[in-house]
Amino acid sequence: MREWTVPRRLAASCQTDERAAWLHRLPEILQTLEERWSLTLGQPFEEVSCGWVAPAKLEDGTLVVLKAGMPHMEGEDELEGLLFWNGVAAVRVLRADRTLNAMLLERCEPGTTLHVLPEPEQDVVIAGLLRRLWRLPPAPHRFRPLSSMLQFWASETLARSERWADGGLVREGLRLFQELPRTAPEETLLTTDLHAGNVLRTTREPWLVIDPKPFIGDPAYDATQHLFNCSGRLLADANGFIRRVADLLEMKHERVGLWMFARAAAEPRRNWGQEDWKTTVARAIAP
Repeated sequence: MREWTVPRRLAASCQTDERAAWLHRLPEILQTLEERWSLTLGQPFEEVSCGWVAPAKLEDGTLVVLKAGMPHMEGEDELEGLLFWNGVAAVRVLRADRTLNAMLLERCEPGTTLHVLPEPEQDVVIAGLLRRLWRLPPAPHRFRPLSSMLQFWASETLARSERWADGGLVREGLRLFQELPRTAPEETLLTTDLHAGNVLRTTREPWLVIDPKPFIGDPAYDATQHLFNCSGRLLADANGFIRRVADLLEMKHERVGLWMFARAAAEPRRNWGQEDWKTTVARAIAP
């Protein structure tokens, strides 16, 4: 069987038994998809950690991208989300195999990330994309509530309680993980992971979203990942930065601030027991 390159970041993400088993099957999965969809596959993108993603070409010369996703709780409904958005502000799905968790996606050209713009300009693009994406799918649908992801995170955090540097801060964040979903003034389909690295320059539209992790929940939550990905601005003026993004989204900055605090205080991380920058942010914006 042909040997396939596995990027280091992807290999590092496959440490659980389930993911290790998927990685063992990956060569078979790729060969099956290459033959079934008549693909010419290139080398995988090195920066991707949640799946095997590579440029490809169809028999007719169409340039596409193949994504074979690894088992991933947060990204379980990526395909369904992209199908729901159907190319509006997000990449189009051309073909899919749910059994193999694989998608053939439109190729974004030139494909540069939103990182090429200064962060204040990124704020405007991210806000515009979110406002276009926020729609509630009709029932019945398969999308999970945001609370299910927060419960998953909370269980990871609680399992490391002996290493918390500030138990009061973490417990308040965990309390908000339960309260905020219940008190959402409205709900929509969220991307939950929208930041500059998941926005690509294209010819079809100026920018398109890739790699969503869809859940149903409070739209104020969806502002948080971009904020966290601009750590320097958060550390310099967290409240001012939160207010700016909330204003661009036309939502209450207090609500965005509560979500930011909850995540900064209680989101699971490897370095529990150390004073990290998210704890610093949580203290700065504590309600």
